[in-house]
Amino acid sequence: MSQEQSRKGPGRSGVRRGGPGGHGPGGPGMMMPAEKAKDFKSTLKRLIRYLRPHKYQLGAVLVMAILSTLFSILSPKVMGKATTKLFEGIIGKMKGIPGAAIDFHYVWQIIMVLLGLYLLSSIFSYFQQYLMAGVAQKTVYDLRRDVNDKLSRLPLKYFDARTHGEILSRVTNDVDNISSTLQQSLTQLITSILTIIGVLVMMLSISPLMTLIAVLTLPVSIIAITSIAKRSQKQFIRQQKELGELNGHVEEMYTGHKIIKVFGREQRSQEQFDDINGRLYDAGWKAQFISGVIMPIMSFIGNIGYVLVSVVGGILVTKKSIEIGDVQAFIQYARQFTMPITQTANIANIIQSTVASAERVFEILDEEEEVKEASHPVVLEEPKGNVVFDHVKFGYDPEHTLIQDMNIQVSQGQMIAIVGPTGAGKTTLINLLMRFYEVNDGAITIDGVNITDMKRGDLRSLFGMVLQDTWQFNGTIRENIAYGREGATEEEIIQAAKTAHADHFIRTLPAGYDTILNEEASNISQGQKQLLTIARAILADPAILILDEATSSVDTRTEVYIQKAMNELMKGRTSFVIAHRLSTIRDADLILVMNHGSVIEQGTHEQLLEQGGFYADLYNSQFSKGGGFDQEVG
Repeated sequence: MSQEQSRKGPGRSGVRRGGPGGHGPGGPGMMMPAEKAKDFKSTLKRLIRYLRPHKYQLGAVLVMAILSTLFSILSPKVMGKATTKLFEGIIGKMKGIPGAAIDFHYVWQIIMVLLGLYLLSSIFSYFQQYLMAGVAQKTVYDLRRDVNDKLSRLPLKYFDARTHGEILSRVTNDVDNISSTLQQSLTQLITSILTIIGVLVMMLSISPLMTLIAVLTLPVSIIAITSIAKRSQKQFIRQQKELGELNGHVEEMYTGHKIIKVFGREQRSQEQFDDINGRLYDAGWKAQFISGVIMPIMSFIGNIGYVLVSVVGGILVTKKSIEIGDVQAFIQYARQFTMPITQTANIANIIQSTVASAERVFEILDEEEEVKEASHPVVLEEPKGNVVFDHVKFGYDPEHTLIQDMNIQVSQGQMIAIVGPTGAGKTTLINLLMRFYEVNDGAITIDGVNITDMKRGDLRSLFGMVLQDTWQFNGTIRENIAYGREGATEEEIIQAAKTAHADHFIRTLPAGYDTILNEEASNISQGQKQLLTIARAILADPAILILDEATSSVDTRTEVYIQKAMNELMKGRTSFVIAHRLSTIRDADLILVMNHGSVIEQGTHEQLLEQGGFYADLYNSQFSKGGGFDQEVG
């Protein structure tokens, strides 16, 4: 994760979910601040389109939810009949009515019916969750697949313009947020709405007057929750901000641990940590305390409602208007009525955040893609490596042209060195050659074929690259070298390692070629990583080589060996060498001197020195006392 991303704290789309029912940290009714979508309706409609292929399963989920809720709602009413029967038996005995007794057979039947209702409710709830899990995962599977396919079709400029953390946040955090909402919150929302409707109907069937009393407590609860939630949300926002800053500070301190030690900044680092940690404590304490007040207030208001319901219910029982079991059932319904309302409010907040996540994912899907491949692509069966830049014009920004009119002719087997100060356009030339970027005008041809008439995959298979920044993945050394060519044999892997002078150090490792490199390959030296990268390029056996100061990370003795290996490897192959140390390219067939995106000089080493121009100044400055230009060139 980049430093910029780490300062933002947990993924922007991450929604903090509480325990059962989806409550926030403050208990029921506490709503965390949610990121809002720019266009809620359009994004929601687009997200629903991903659910359409599963409409029959969703219909089954709805049916299961209705049945589960129905059996759950009927239970208090049935239990009330048992209470009434027990009450009638006890009262009859107390009054001395002949033959009065508690009908335990009837009560037992009610208990069995209740068990059946609870069992059926649980079974339908289980199938509801089972079906919804399948729908959610299939939907997110389709979404992930589309995003992954899209990323493979996006041009390099998209990735250059954004931090890796930002892209990863959209692909992982935002998609996971959508997955969690579909699987958990959507079923909760359906159940909560059905429960509210069902409970309201049952309460009205028992007593409209008692229902009115129960409903009147809701506005009071909502006003109390809203006023407290506004205050707590400010603190939660502040808490997330401080947490992001703390994460960024900790990551920065661990990454630069050695530098902090070298310059004796431990005390300063500790003071910064204590300051941020103190602010986080203050914000967190206030957020949790204020949100924690919600539950006691809701309980207080709810208890007042229960008292009023009990009093009115008792009066109605004495007037024979309703039975005592109905009062008990009504109190249960009143308790059931409050919870789904707070759940619905909380889920609505989560859905808002989910739609914001979906919008960020859809932004990737709507990005401009690479230029489409040629309808009838050309395949070079036996590539030679003749490269021509014909009046090439290019700019990363349409308003600012970097390369005006580049004309280069490279013949098979030539070694082309590209030199120039930072920002001269050396890497840009390689990006155009590999079609990471498309030229604005002109053409680049390989063996007479315009590279736009070839598939990108076929084009890039012609090249082998060794960059200054090495890249290895988490796996064995054997797998990292074999990455250069699919289906490479053990003998070919070992031979490539020997050619790159990597075989000796590999065999000195405890597990040899089976040594597992960690994610950053920090368990081997920088020079050894470079040797593995070179071995990978050797194994690829490409028609054209691109070398970006490939020996910059190895010692002088190893550099001599690698240079010999590279000279052997470059025989018969066209090679583009981005050079920072001019001593390494004296034998180049052609040296391109670049500045401000243009090739200002070209020729051999001797020819360019004789001209006494930019290259000569560059060369003499690098080898003058102190090597003053060495840093500028790099």
